[in-house]
Amino acid sequence: MKADFDNSFARLPSGMFSALGPTPVKEPALITTNAALAADIGVTFTEDDLAHFAGNAVPEGAAPLAQLYAGHQFGQWNPQLGDGRAILLGEVVNGGNRHDIQLKGSGLTPYSRGGDGRAWLGPVLREYVVSEAMHALGVPTTRALAAVTTGEDVYRETVLPGAILTRVASSHIRVGTFQIYAARGQIDHLQALYDYTVARHYPDVTNPGALLDAVIARQAKLIAEWMGLGFIHGVMNTDNASIAGETIDYGPCAFMDSYHPARVFSAIDQFGRYAYQNQPQIGAWNMAQFATALIPLMPDRDQAIEDFTKAVNAMIPQYEAAWRDVFGRKLGISNPTEDDVPLIADLLTLMAEDQTDFTAVFADIEAARDQFLNRDGFDDWQARWALRRNAEPVNPQIIPRNHQVEAMITAAAAGDFAPFHALLAAVTDPYAPLTDAARELAKPPTEEELVTRTFCGT
Repeated sequence: MKADFDNSFARLPSGMFSALGPTPVKEPALITTNAALAADIGVTFTEDDLAHFAGNAVPEGAAPLAQLYAGHQFGQWNPQLGDGRAILLGEVVNGGNRHDIQLKGSGLTPYSRGGDGRAWLGPVLREYVVSEAMHALGVPTTRALAAVTTGEDVYRETVLPGAILTRVASSHIRVGTFQIYAARGQIDHLQALYDYTVARHYPDVTNPGALLDAVIARQAKLIAEWMGLGFIHGVMNTDNASIAGETIDYGPCAFMDSYHPARVFSAIDQFGRYAYQNQPQIGAWNMAQFATALIPLMPDRDQAIEDFTKAVNAMIPQYEAAWRDVFGRKLGISNPTEDDVPLIADLLTLMAEDQTDFTAVFADIEAARDQFLNRDGFDDWQARWALRRNAEPVNPQIIPRNHQVEAMITAAAAGDFAPFHALLAAVTDPYAPLTDAARELAKPPTEEELVTRTFCGT
């Protein structure tokens, strides 16, 4: 891997990261690389790529490190987290755009907290497929540059094959990155992080309040896009909330099959904190924690609390406007207004009552009648919709179905990567007419295939 590295995070004050390289692995083997992404970010593949993607060698010009951060996990404060199984190799610059290149599953760091620093094959392939699908769906996201097996076993409940994902992000700065320095009273570090974030992501911002507004705006739009796809992140902790407004840290994520607003997949979300319907409110809660972390940078604390409270409270109206736009696009309604909300909501109510498949209904909404038990109700709704529709609906024909993701992981663990490549090819062209192969992958699960629980895999 050859690129123009310029490692600006490594030039931040000491104590904001630990400089160290990845831990080499025994017998790496390449699963796949992403040539299109490499070209976009100015990376050239070389004969040394396998060693670079496995962590057995460091690319020339890189400055590997593990980042420090904290965070609220399921609402509970954890004062120190950090990259416990990831190494930021460095940053590449292409056409003025800066991107992090990170190895996930690359070994122990000072922040591993008793973990082994490794990843097994399943979560690596899940993140590869889902993040690339999200990009193809037009949703801001981290992306996958490469995946390798390590030739080493990883021990979880059972012995599993190890793997490493090479991930690309516009940065890995999180809400939790700000939280740790605010909580520790390290105002110099907090100021340095603020200055760095503004310069890297929001060059027009002139004060912390404006940064808060900008991050809130991106988060509101991001979550609206998730909702329009039936996507459930599953672990919306503040350490998994990107300041850049990208979807990050795909763990027990899932796309809904049958629609219900209270749907939960994550096995560790026992009380439904991060259920589908709760994601907008959790996004606002995360932004409140970000606002709290910015207060020490303000000259007047009381005024900052008042101003920041208004900013956080404004997130839900911003989200609602973005949600209308997303679902208007899905229904073929250009420039949707508040008057269109009942039409959107009534369809979702019918879908929830009959447990219809979220993606399949929208993929061919004109012919969706037979998917409903309450066909008279759908007929009435469709007549109203026909009067309002003024554009072509825009909806994916395929998403990474949970049962297909699990099936390709099972096959890969047994040494067969053909289902992985087939699923990846299908979901990265989600708006195209379905080929015969893709049509099979797009089908909703049977009762026997249904996946009701997903896992982080850490």
